[in-house]
Amino acid sequence: MTKVIMHGCNGRMGQVISGLIAEDNDVELVAGVDLSDHITNPYPVFKSIKECDIEADVIIDFASAKAVDGLLEYCVEKQMPCVLCTTGLSEEQLKKVEEASKKVAILKSANMSLGINLLLKMLKEATHVLANAGYDIEIVEKHHNQKLDAPSGTALALADSINEELNNEYEYVYDRSQVRQKRDKKEIGISAVRGGTIVGDHDVIFAGMDEVITFSHTAYSRSVFGKGAVQAAKFLKGQAAGMYNMSHVIEANS
Repeated sequence: MTKVIMHGCNGRMGQVISGLIAEDNDVELVAGVDLSDHITNPYPVFKSIKECDIEADVIIDFASAKAVDGLLEYCVEKQMPCVLCTTGLSEEQLKKVEEASKKVAILKSANMSLGINLLLKMLKEATHVLANAGYDIEIVEKHHNQKLDAPSGTALALADSINEELNNEYEYVYDRSQVRQKRDKKEIGISAVRGGTIVGDHDVIFAGMDEVITFSHTAYSRSVFGKGAVQAAKFLKGQAAGMYNMSHVIEANS
């Protein structure tokens, strides 16, 4: 049995994960953390992670970037592994994540879905063939109108996966409106769309001469991310200090 604390339990993803865990006999949600108290939960809820005095095996985080610093301090102090799903972290916060992972197990992923993580692998192979053949690379991501960060963490993860195969020589371009010039060959364009209730839609476009190849992933429900987070929590229980990602979870379950 894996005992979980849900950090951000009253948010959309927090409630999705709460429901998934309630139906999973191998996981127990023992406590939640959230500033909001508009939802009644069948487990104790604390206003901040520092107030939480419930023992657990792992924390699942789907809160806000501003709460991550305190969360990392708590995880290191309590030696409690953390599935860190919050996106929009600053460079300074990312460094803190790296430092914390030297002392406790941290699994960080911009997207918890199996499909996205498979796509990350597929893009590496495609990049070798298509980028070297002169194809331009563009990423278009679409999300609901309540999402705070842009571009999405997933879009950046897709871009990073591609750029790693290109020796990190490509520049990310987020806005073309301010400069009137031809597209540079060594750039990856990243565009963000916000509207309605779009859960998550990502297109990676390789555009060549008279040919366009598009890799697409569409999430129709937040449960695809929640299921991945729960699987990650099961995996992370008892793991040694270090930085983990969803590829480790996939390999452990393959």
